[in-house]
Amino acid sequence: MAPLLAIMTVVAVQLATPGFTTYEPTPTPVDTPVTQRPRAIEHSNFYYARLTIHRDASYAMIPLFVTEYALGASLYAHPPGSNGTRTAHGIVGAGLIGLFGINTVTGTWNLWDSRHDKPGRARRYIHAGLMLLSDAGFVATAATAPSRRTVLVDPSRKRLHRTLAFASMGLAIGGFGMMLVWR
Repeated sequence: MAPLLAIMTVVAVQLATPGFTTYEPTPTPVDTPVTQRPRAIEHSNFYYARLTIHRDASYAMIPLFVTEYALGASLYAHPPGSNGTRTAHGIVGAGLIGLFGINTVTGTWNLWDSRHDKPGRARRYIHAGLMLLSDAGFVATAATAPSRRTVLVDPSRKRLHRTLAFASMGLAIGGFGMMLVWR
Protein backbone atom coordinates (compact mmCIF):
# COMPACT_ATOMS: atom_id res chain seq x y z
CA MET A 1 0.00 0.00 0.00
CA ALA A 2 2.92 2.29 0.64
CA PRO A 3 4.08 2.28 -3.01
CA LEU A 4 0.55 3.17 -4.16
CA LEU A 5 0.43 6.03 -1.67
CA ALA A 6 3.79 7.26 -2.89
CA ILE A 7 2.67 7.26 -6.54
CA MET A 8 -0.52 9.12 -5.69
CA THR A 9 1.48 11.72 -3.78
CA VAL A 10 3.84 12.27 -6.74
CA VAL A 11 0.91 12.70 -9.12
CA ALA A 12 -0.80 15.16 -6.79
CA VAL A 13 2.38 17.20 -6.48
CA GLN A 14 2.87 17.28 -10.24
CA LEU A 15 -0.69 18.45 -10.78
CA ALA A 16 -0.25 21.19 -8.21
CA THR A 17 2.96 22.55 -9.74
CA PRO A 18 2.55 25.51 -12.07
CA GLY A 19 4.76 24.06 -14.85
CA PHE A 20 2.44 21.11 -15.48
CA THR A 21 0.19 21.69 -18.51
CA THR A 22 -3.12 20.07 -18.98
CA TYR A 23 -5.14 19.64 -22.16
CA GLU A 24 -8.44 21.40 -22.22
CA PRO A 25 -10.44 21.12 -25.45
CA THR A 26 -11.68 24.39 -26.89
CA PRO A 27 -15.40 24.36 -27.64
CA THR A 28 -16.53 25.05 -31.21
CA PRO A 29 -18.55 28.26 -31.47
CA VAL A 30 -22.24 27.60 -32.00
CA ASP A 31 -22.63 30.02 -34.91
CA THR A 32 -19.96 28.36 -37.08
CA PRO A 33 -21.82 26.67 -39.95
CA VAL A 34 -20.93 23.12 -40.78
CA THR A 35 -20.75 22.85 -44.56
CA GLN A 36 -20.27 19.83 -46.69
CA ARG A 37 -17.72 19.81 -49.43
CA PRO A 38 -19.41 20.04 -52.86
CA ARG A 39 -19.67 16.73 -54.60
CA ALA A 40 -17.60 16.46 -57.75
CA ILE A 41 -19.66 15.68 -60.83
CA GLU A 42 -18.03 14.24 -63.88
CA HIS A 43 -19.69 13.82 -67.24
CA SER A 44 -18.70 11.18 -69.74
CA ASN A 45 -17.25 11.85 -73.17
CA PHE A 46 -20.56 10.60 -74.58
CA TYR A 47 -22.35 13.38 -72.65
CA TYR A 48 -20.20 16.02 -74.36
CA ALA A 49 -20.66 14.35 -77.76
CA ARG A 50 -24.46 14.50 -77.31
CA LEU A 51 -24.17 18.11 -76.14
CA THR A 52 -22.23 19.03 -79.29
CA ILE A 53 -24.80 17.30 -81.51
CA HIS A 54 -27.63 19.03 -79.61
CA ARG A 55 -26.07 22.50 -79.95
CA ASP A 56 -25.02 22.14 -83.58
CA ALA A 57 -28.41 20.78 -84.63
CA SER A 58 -30.24 23.58 -82.84
CA TYR A 59 -28.58 26.17 -85.09
CA ALA A 60 -30.48 24.66 -88.03
CA MET A 61 -33.79 25.44 -86.33
CA ILE A 62 -34.07 29.13 -87.29
CA PRO A 63 -33.38 28.67 -91.04
CA LEU A 64 -35.88 25.79 -91.13
CA PHE A 65 -38.47 27.97 -89.36
CA VAL A 66 -37.95 30.82 -91.83
CA THR A 67 -38.26 28.48 -94.81
CA GLU A 68 -41.34 26.77 -93.38
CA TYR A 69 -42.92 30.15 -92.66
CA ALA A 70 -42.33 31.39 -96.22
CA LEU A 71 -43.78 28.22 -97.73
CA GLY A 72 -46.70 28.20 -95.31
CA ALA A 73 -47.47 31.88 -95.97
CA SER A 74 -47.57 31.16 -99.69
CA LEU A 75 -49.97 28.27 -99.15
CA TYR A 76 -52.09 30.32 -96.75
CA ALA A 77 -52.43 33.24 -99.15
CA HIS A 78 -53.18 31.10 -102.22
CA PRO A 79 -55.05 27.93 -101.19
CA PRO A 80 -54.68 25.10 -102.03
CA GLY A 81 -51.26 26.06 -103.42
CA SER A 82 -49.15 24.42 -106.07
CA ASN A 83 -47.98 20.84 -105.81
CA GLY A 84 -44.35 21.97 -105.58
CA THR A 85 -45.06 24.36 -102.72
CA ARG A 86 -47.08 21.75 -100.82
CA THR A 87 -44.33 19.16 -101.33
CA ALA A 88 -41.61 21.59 -100.22
CA HIS A 89 -43.68 22.54 -97.16
CA GLY A 90 -43.97 18.85 -96.29
CA ILE A 91 -40.26 18.18 -96.81
CA VAL A 92 -39.19 21.11 -94.61
CA GLY A 93 -41.78 19.98 -92.02
CA ALA A 94 -40.23 16.50 -92.07
CA GLY A 95 -36.83 18.14 -91.56
CA LEU A 96 -38.21 19.92 -88.50
CA ILE A 97 -39.58 16.64 -87.18
CA GLY A 98 -36.14 15.05 -87.60
CA LEU A 99 -34.39 18.03 -85.99
CA PHE A 100 -36.71 18.08 -83.01
CA GLY A 101 -36.45 14.31 -82.68
CA ILE A 102 -32.64 14.47 -82.50
CA ASN A 103 -32.66 17.42 -80.11
CA THR A 104 -35.33 15.88 -77.88
CA VAL A 105 -33.39 12.63 -77.53
CA THR A 106 -29.99 14.23 -76.96
CA GLY A 107 -31.35 16.98 -74.72
CA THR A 108 -33.45 14.67 -72.54
CA TRP A 109 -30.59 12.20 -72.20
CA ASN A 110 -28.18 14.93 -71.14
CA LEU A 111 -30.78 16.41 -68.79
CA TRP A 112 -31.02 13.03 -67.07
CA ASP A 113 -27.22 12.68 -66.90
CA SER A 114 -26.88 16.16 -65.37
CA ARG A 115 -29.70 15.80 -62.85
CA HIS A 116 -27.24 15.99 -59.91
CA ASP A 117 -25.42 19.04 -61.30
CA LYS A 118 -26.81 22.00 -59.33
CA PRO A 119 -25.31 24.97 -61.23
CA GLY A 120 -27.66 25.94 -64.06
CA ARG A 121 -30.38 23.47 -63.05
CA ALA A 122 -33.25 25.98 -63.26
CA ARG A 123 -32.10 27.10 -66.71
CA ARG A 124 -31.90 23.52 -67.98
CA TYR A 125 -35.34 22.60 -66.63
CA ILE A 126 -37.03 25.73 -68.00
CA HIS A 127 -35.38 25.10 -71.39
CA ALA A 128 -36.49 21.46 -71.35
CA GLY A 129 -40.05 22.43 -70.43
CA LEU A 130 -40.30 24.99 -73.23
CA MET A 131 -38.87 22.60 -75.80
CA LEU A 132 -41.13 19.71 -74.76
CA LEU A 133 -44.14 22.03 -75.00
CA SER A 134 -43.04 23.08 -78.48
CA ASP A 135 -42.62 19.38 -79.39
CA ALA A 136 -46.22 18.76 -78.34
CA GLY A 137 -47.29 21.83 -80.30
CA PHE A 138 -45.58 20.57 -83.44
CA VAL A 139 -47.32 17.20 -83.09
CA ALA A 140 -50.63 19.08 -82.87
CA THR A 141 -49.62 21.24 -85.83
CA ALA A 142 -48.92 18.19 -87.98
CA ALA A 143 -52.17 16.58 -86.85
CA THR A 144 -54.20 19.62 -87.91
CA ALA A 145 -52.58 20.06 -91.33
CA PRO A 146 -55.42 20.54 -93.79
CA SER A 147 -55.60 18.48 -96.93
CA ARG A 148 -55.92 19.99 -100.39
CA ARG A 149 -59.71 19.51 -100.29
CA THR A 150 -60.21 20.51 -96.62
CA VAL A 151 -58.45 23.85 -97.00
CA LEU A 152 -61.09 24.98 -99.51
CA VAL A 153 -64.07 23.64 -97.55
CA ASP A 154 -63.01 24.59 -94.00
CA PRO A 155 -60.77 27.71 -93.83
CA SER A 156 -60.74 27.61 -90.02
CA ARG A 157 -58.61 24.44 -90.23
CA LYS A 158 -55.76 26.31 -91.92
CA ARG A 159 -55.99 29.09 -89.30
CA LEU A 160 -55.74 26.53 -86.50
CA HIS A 161 -52.76 24.89 -88.22
CA ARG A 162 -51.01 28.26 -88.60
CA THR A 163 -51.77 29.33 -85.01
CA LEU A 164 -50.39 26.09 -83.58
CA ALA A 165 -47.29 26.40 -85.79
CA PHE A 166 -46.62 29.98 -84.67
CA ALA A 167 -47.14 29.13 -80.99
CA SER A 168 -44.80 26.14 -81.26
CA MET A 169 -42.18 28.15 -83.10
CA GLY A 170 -42.42 30.88 -80.47
CA LEU A 171 -41.87 28.41 -77.62
CA ALA A 172 -38.95 26.82 -79.44
CA ILE A 173 -37.30 30.16 -80.21
CA GLY A 174 -37.83 31.21 -76.59
CA GLY A 175 -36.17 28.03 -75.32
CA PHE A 176 -33.33 28.39 -77.83
CA GLY A 177 -32.81 32.07 -77.06
CA MET A 178 -32.75 31.61 -73.32
CA MET A 179 -29.91 29.09 -73.63
CA LEU A 180 -27.93 31.63 -75.66
CA VAL A 181 -28.56 34.58 -73.36
CA TRP A 182 -28.91 33.08 -69.86
CA ARG A 183 -25.53 31.55 -69.07
